[in-house]
Amino acid sequence: MARQRIEQQPAFVLHTQPWRETSLIVELFSRDHGRLPLVAKGARRPTSAFRGLLMGFQPLLADWSGGGEVRTLARAEWQGGIPLLAGRALLSAYYLNELLVQLMPREDAHPALFDEYAEVLRALSAGQPLEALLRRFEFALLAAMGYLPRLDVRADTGEPVREDARYLLIIEEGVVAEGRAGQGAPVSGQALLQLSRGEFSDAGRRAELKQLSRSLISHHLGGKRLESRRVFTEFAEL
Repeated sequence: MARQRIEQQPAFVLHTQPWRETSLIVELFSRDHGRLPLVAKGARRPTSAFRGLLMGFQPLLADWSGGGEVRTLARAEWQGGIPLLAGRALLSAYYLNELLVQLMPREDAHPALFDEYAEVLRALSAGQPLEALLRRFEFALLAAMGYLPRLDVRADTGEPVREDARYLLIIEEGVVAEGRAGQGAPVSGQALLQLSRGEFSDAGRRAELKQLSRSLISHHLGGKRLESRRVFTEFAEL
């Protein structure tokens, strides 16, 4: 792979882990280059220029270079603008990061999804309702990955979805009549149409949309359990 030098790239840190004695492997979500691993050499040294910068949920401008699978982070510049998250908002943001790591292939650029992620983080920091924000990002991610079928038209007949009818969402096929045999997630036409319009604030449809997103995400994770969900459940129990 040819060496490249990327400069001033908008990015967020999704995850870090120690590497060798003084460095970090940084999983970065960049606007124009997608998700990629970078080594931040010497980042754990007290005098490193990276100290205090490689935090999650904070906007950065990043420079990196190299041509292998893991490139070298050369510089990171904090952009500010998002207050530090805490409590349920912080746990929710960790959940978003885990979804990105598990569902988005590396080096698959999705600028619109990056912008959506940044907006949802800002909304979380502003104390906006969590459930609507989580559904908003879940479905944006599913759509960007090509995992969300068309929701306003029946896959079995081509007819428009009716607000007053009930349906099944069959993951590999799409929306079909509720009475049809087969495994699918039951959902109202009203919820499907709201979702197709990007509307997530209706409390009456909240449980349906949550069940729908859970079904789709679990399927595409291959049944793998998300660690952030376990932590969220334990936090709620406390």
